[in-house]
Amino acid sequence: MKFCLNHMTAPNLDWQAFLDLAIEVGATGIEFRNDLSIPLFSGENPKTIGAAVKASGLTLYGLSQVYPFNDFSDEIAMAVSSLIDIAKRCGAPAISLIPRNDGIGLEAGIRQQTLRQALQDIKPMLDGTGVIGLIEPLGFERSSLRSKREAIDAIESVNGEGVFKLVHDTFHHHLAQETEFFPSHTAMVHVSGVVDTRLDLRDMEDAHRVLVNEADRLGNLAQLKTLRKLGYDGPISMESFSPEIHRASDISNQIRASFEFLKKADS
Repeated sequence: MKFCLNHMTAPNLDWQAFLDLAIEVGATGIEFRNDLSIPLFSGENPKTIGAAVKASGLTLYGLSQVYPFNDFSDEIAMAVSSLIDIAKRCGAPAISLIPRNDGIGLEAGIRQQTLRQALQDIKPMLDGTGVIGLIEPLGFERSSLRSKREAIDAIESVNGEGVFKLVHDTFHHHLAQETEFFPSHTAMVHVSGVVDTRLDLRDMEDAHRVLVNEADRLGNLAQLKTLRKLGYDGPISMESFSPEIHRASDISNQIRASFEFLKKADS
């Protein structure tokens, strides 16, 4: 498995310390983010970062994020253009596009049209750049894009298969109660676990997302087993939002243990 680390799992580390952590836990690569308290690359030239990642033996799988990409405007267009430029300069093959998640724009018909229009506007920005847009449906009931099927329908409607791919997030797949898997459309898998038995499905939030272990309630092993059986062989990125994990003094040991647990999906 091509395990990697999303910077959200250790958001208090600068880019160099984060690279060191990824190497320490045996990851194949990393994802950087622009929504942490530490600025993206801490002011360093993106070319310098790309060279450092390459020299470390890791792969830079992508940059996150543009939000809310499906509420398209001049401001969103500027954010997309800027992140594409940074991705090209540091050698990242993808940028993440995150849908509106505040309970607005949920109406059937309007929701799909807004998504299609956003993809229609973003597509020419990606064409010819070598950078793809990773669309990540969010399973929350307040999300304007919950299902991967809806995302694929919109991608196909704008002939965007060459520039748009999906993120399969095990947390959001579970929240949306999705049953379909789309490995050929998927370029990234995000994994995290929820272990708190007091939580109902509707109560699960990002802060509850810990590392995946035997107490996981999201069915990570089953999801990965299905994806792998259907042919997915891309990166599997640990993305924990839990403050508990962010404060952990032994985070490298915990991540290694979680990776070992996830390998059971191939057994």
